[in-house]
Amino acid sequence: MNRRNELIKNTDWLSVFLYLVLVFIGWLNIYAAVYNESHNNIFDLSQEYGKQLIWMGIAFVVGFFIMLTDSKFFTVFSFSIYALVISLLIAVLLFGAEFKGARSWFNIAGVRLQPAEFGKFATCLAIANVMSRHNFHIMRLKNLVILGILLAIPMGLIILQNDTGSALVYSSFIFVFYREGLHGSIPLLCFITIVIFIFTLLYPPLFMTALIIGGSLIAFLYYRQNKQEFYLLFLYITGGFFLLKLIVWLIEYPIDDQQILIISFLFTSVIGVYFIYKRKMRYIILVLLASWMCLGASLGVTEVFNHLQPHQQARINTSLGIENDKMGAGYNVNQSKIAIGSGGLFGKGFLQGTQTKFKFVPEQSTDFIFCTVGEEWGFIGTTTVIGLFLFFILRIIALAERQRSAFSRIYGYGVASILFFHVAVNIGMTIGLIPVIGIPLPFFSYGGSSLLAFTILVFIFFRLDANRLQVFS
Repeated sequence: MNRRNELIKNTDWLSVFLYLVLVFIGWLNIYAAVYNESHNNIFDLSQEYGKQLIWMGIAFVVGFFIMLTDSKFFTVFSFSIYALVISLLIAVLLFGAEFKGARSWFNIAGVRLQPAEFGKFATCLAIANVMSRHNFHIMRLKNLVILGILLAIPMGLIILQNDTGSALVYSSFIFVFYREGLHGSIPLLCFITIVIFIFTLLYPPLFMTALIIGGSLIAFLYYRQNKQEFYLLFLYITGGFFLLKLIVWLIEYPIDDQQILIISFLFTSVIGVYFIYKRKMRYIILVLLASWMCLGASLGVTEVFNHLQPHQQARINTSLGIENDKMGAGYNVNQSKIAIGSGGLFGKGFLQGTQTKFKFVPEQSTDFIFCTVGEEWGFIGTTTVIGLFLFFILRIIALAERQRSAFSRIYGYGVASILFFHVAVNIGMTIGLIPVIGIPLPFFSYGGSSLLAFTILVFIFFRLDANRLQVFS
């Protein structure tokens, strides 16, 4: 009796309430997205909203039993849960059903389950287990390798299923690593790499190479605060460029200006490394290493882009404005923006959305469910939904910070990171800010696997938080 009373007392009911509100609003929007006057009963189990209601019931029961489970179960069996889900990801590659080009589903008696959705909380548990161990330090190479392997296994298996969007979700763990001591230069380098990828597709190669080298010189000036050496480096690289260009012109060697500039920079920086090393200027070496990595990333963009699927290339080109195919790759996003924009300030009203009612928006009950919110509830409704998500994520972060257990804190940050990635990317792709990668909006998008997986993800943390006063590790 005391254990039950303690559980009721220590559970963060505000978070549970926010979860229920999001699930309920999501269900209403699924009903609106697929509304059919011949099936207007909201409890019609033959329709998506009726099936989602069943999954809601299952999710609530699972959440209830998670709250009754001893919180130590999730720390003791975290690797067992991870191994089980990895086994399912392998099994679905061998025996799964193919749906919309991805072999990501088990079809059991007409019920589809997607193991990739469950990989998120399983990986979160495994990472929390590793990072909460005594004397763990994230900047040790051994630990970084272990964390990389834990992420690479599910990501690789999901990519093999041809579900790149779900695999990209695992990149959100960079926020967890940063909170737990990862040097800020690594997330910054990841961000710079993304920017380089985008800019390389938009601008000529020579411009990108010059931009990266210029940025490296500015970073050099920042750390050295010595303008004389900055000018010398600039002259060496520029002089080397024109000297090499002259030599190439004289011998008529087939090489372009971008390659000449790279050779000039590499030659100058390699010679400079010796003098920098002798004078123990560690930050300058890091600047050079970062600039070489950025150059490598820029040069490799074309190769990586060419290995993407044609529809993925088209989505990226459409998002960046390189292509304007409103009836092809850009059709989904174009119709999505029309639907959201047509809602105006207050929206057209519940069940009054014409874009969704007449199915102009593809995948309107799954990946593009946010369009229904925008069309029927307008700017006020979309702002409210985004506000609820933001409040929920910030609440989870606040709960994570109050944990006495490192395992609970790390897991909590993992939950917040995964939710943030899903919300930001899903809403971003519906309004054309991010390429369409096909990931659900938590608690809103139709799908039993998604709802059940997100429920397990958050309720494990609710259970860990309810036990925070008894844990001192």
